[in-house]
Amino acid sequence: MAENKKEKKDENESPEKNDWGNLKISPDIISLVPYEAAKKYRFVPLERDGQTLRVGVVDMDDFEVQNALQFLSEKNRLTVELIKFSEKDFKSALEVYASPAYSITQALESISKEETKNIFEEEEVTSKKKSGEDDVLRGAPVAKIVEVILRNAIEGMASDIHIEPMEDTVRVRYRQDGILHNSLVLPKTIGPAIVSRIKILSNLKIDEKRKPQDGRFRVIEKGKQIDLRVSSLPVSLGEKVVMRVLDKEKGLIDLEDLGVRGKNYQIIKNSIAEPYGMILITGPTGSGKSTTLYSVLKILNQEGVNIITLEDPVEYAIEGVNQSQVKPEIGYDFASGLRSILRQDPDIVMVGEIRDKETAELAVHAALTGHVVLSTLHTNDSIGAIPRLIDMGVDAFLISSALRIIVAQRLVRKICSFCKEEIPVIEAMKSTIEKNLAQIPEEEKKEIDLSKGIKAYKGRGCPKCGGSGTKGRIGIFEVFCLDSDVANLMGEKVDEDDLRKAAKKQGMITMKQDGVLKVLSGETTMEEVERVTEDGFLETD
Repeated sequence: MAENKKEKKDENESPEKNDWGNLKISPDIISLVPYEAAKKYRFVPLERDGQTLRVGVVDMDDFEVQNALQFLSEKNRLTVELIKFSEKDFKSALEVYASPAYSITQALESISKEETKNIFEEEEVTSKKKSGEDDVLRGAPVAKIVEVILRNAIEGMASDIHIEPMEDTVRVRYRQDGILHNSLVLPKTIGPAIVSRIKILSNLKIDEKRKPQDGRFRVIEKGKQIDLRVSSLPVSLGEKVVMRVLDKEKGLIDLEDLGVRGKNYQIIKNSIAEPYGMILITGPTGSGKSTTLYSVLKILNQEGVNIITLEDPVEYAIEGVNQSQVKPEIGYDFASGLRSILRQDPDIVMVGEIRDKETAELAVHAALTGHVVLSTLHTNDSIGAIPRLIDMGVDAFLISSALRIIVAQRLVRKICSFCKEEIPVIEAMKSTIEKNLAQIPEEEKKEIDLSKGIKAYKGRGCPKCGGSGTKGRIGIFEVFCLDSDVANLMGEKVDEDDLRKAAKKQGMITMKQDGVLKVLSGETTMEEVERVTEDGFLETD
């Protein structure tokens, strides 16, 4: 029996109590009413309390709506309690039908026990094409689940998707703003089918489960072209798959939008305008080095120059740039590839990463013979790149002649602009900020308003940022110039302390100091800067 519950104006009732539009509706509840019926009659099930089902209704007086609700009540043997809904609340609640949890629940329910047996049973595959056809014909629910996983990642702006076999389940995690978050937990039996579906999409061998494989595929989501780089890895409980989400529109970002400001920006711009020389970007895996290289290439990509890149893999396609992907399994590595592309009359060469002596020497010699060379190196800071190259076997005098600048970087999470608020500055934080400010040149501080003292901010958490208080990331940078003073220090034995003194003399802003400037401008938090610079300060009450 359906009973109306008209809105009562109770002064003591909290407004949040009737904020039904923001209610998180479980898949079990939403599945009681098919999507088409909810859309037609404009009502949605909200929550169940024993034998009472609360339903949000836009038009309570409509005769057809009342009949539909009566049918819902009798079919499920429930008492239906009606809640008056606005159009806005109804549209918000209707979006639950598109949620990953609901879509996957529906897909799982469509797989009967017999279908499950057919879809997931192990069999030798002799024809990849035949396997693909079988998957389409028999694995439609699995295809739907993979589609939901991908769409959820793209809409959530995740950079990576991890699909991991566990003891009794399959875990799906997304890396958002550099942090892995649990998203979905699926039945263990569905894991092999999901992996097979992804392998077919990325043109991998679905019957090869003993060794890692790499591939890629492309999807179109809301008119946007998204590339996914796929890596499969055998683990003790099955196969793990990681997919890197590559949005072409986000790949080519201006240096200023990355967080390169002031003196650092001018140094980089001046250095890439030189006719030859090497520019190195350093930092650990996942610190945004490739994105910075692409931003530099975006500036250099002019009609009158020949740009050739050597990458592993090619992440973003850039029109007008000749991009080549290395394939070590056939002997086409960075060193052999660099030899080949230097015979292609390049003006600008980008080498994805310097990993060994041979590549390092070839890159340095290319920089000395009239080419602009861009590359990356795994070091903790900018100055550490010099002893790293020397350890690889490159002569110090060649480094001083070839290298123009070394850029070190990290990524920090940005404060959500929708829920940003000022916070008290504790003594330990204030001391750290003041210490770093004292070492920053005055011209770099002119954009920061310190007239009312040191201010800091954080996000309190809101629906826009998923309650995290952060949304998006920005880089913090340090740029070390190899000027004449540095060149004079590059003897047979290079002292890092001497190099650091030279960097301080030239007014280099360290990553920590650049992070402090971004804290004071309200872009990030001190905790984020400390996290990525591995320095730390003791928080006190």
